[in-house]
Amino acid sequence: MDIPHQRLVYFRVTVESGSLRKAAARLDIAPSAVSRQIALLETAFGAPLLERTPRGIRPTPVGEMALDYCRRRGDLDDDFITRLEAYQRLETGTIALVVGEGFINDLIDAPLKAFAERYRGIRLDIEQAGTDEIIESVVEDRAHIGLMFHERVHPQIRFWASSGQPLLAICPVDHPLARESQPISLQRLSETPMALWKTGHGVRRLVDQAFVQAGLHPQVAVETNSMAVLRRAVVAGMGITLLPRFAVAHELAAGSVVALPVASAPFQNSQAHMITRVGRRQPQASLKLLRHLGAWMLAFRSASHRP
Repeated sequence: MDIPHQRLVYFRVTVESGSLRKAAARLDIAPSAVSRQIALLETAFGAPLLERTPRGIRPTPVGEMALDYCRRRGDLDDDFITRLEAYQRLETGTIALVVGEGFINDLIDAPLKAFAERYRGIRLDIEQAGTDEIIESVVEDRAHIGLMFHERVHPQIRFWASSGQPLLAICPVDHPLARESQPISLQRLSETPMALWKTGHGVRRLVDQAFVQAGLHPQVAVETNSMAVLRRAVVAGMGITLLPRFAVAHELAAGSVVALPVASAPFQNSQAHMITRVGRRQPQASLKLLRHLGAWMLAFRSASHRP
């Protein structure tokens, strides 16, 4: 059976995105085109590949097999590229990464430390930036790899891996909201002083969009471009903030803050992404790091859903 690679790509992106609309946005094509290609796959396989649920699209049993095939085929492609570049390139060099501030602690403490110990000849050049700057650095080839929170569609970026990272209400342990047992409503949040990113930051865009859709306005007490300021403002009782769990992992472990779910679909469905530029020929060292970080993001996703 001859299965066109592009159809498999459309199917895999649809499953990973959770909806045809989101998949179409990532692929920069019409949703009808995605649906048509998946329908052709279903005809070829003689079985439906996707089913709708209240939480979005998910693969059927045959769809799971097809998804496993996509991943195995992708692994074979990556393995071929790895062996080819190993023949053409040296096992040394520099990898440039540009990452959101919230990733720094987890990224250095776990995957980068392990990678650096295994590949001592490779130098890591790490820059910190906001979402727009991360995309710009990757698209303009100033960075091999970008790690960012909150998706922004761009025709020249490839999503290597994504990890569900709900945006949570981060409160001091003695804050009245800390005693809530149900997800916090946007109405409750709008009545509470908040420490937020400056306008234009990726997380701030997500926050503003959610409040506008709800017909509400956040009560901004502190506005900053610093993750450290956000964390400290919460601990000091100056307000609550909205961040993914990984961004306050140390404070949660220390018991100085609590992280509460918010009753908002955009917040609950937010993700962290690892990106590269479409068409860029990655050096051998960068491909190794991409696979290494991809495995870390799977564990990262599981850790982010701890109670």
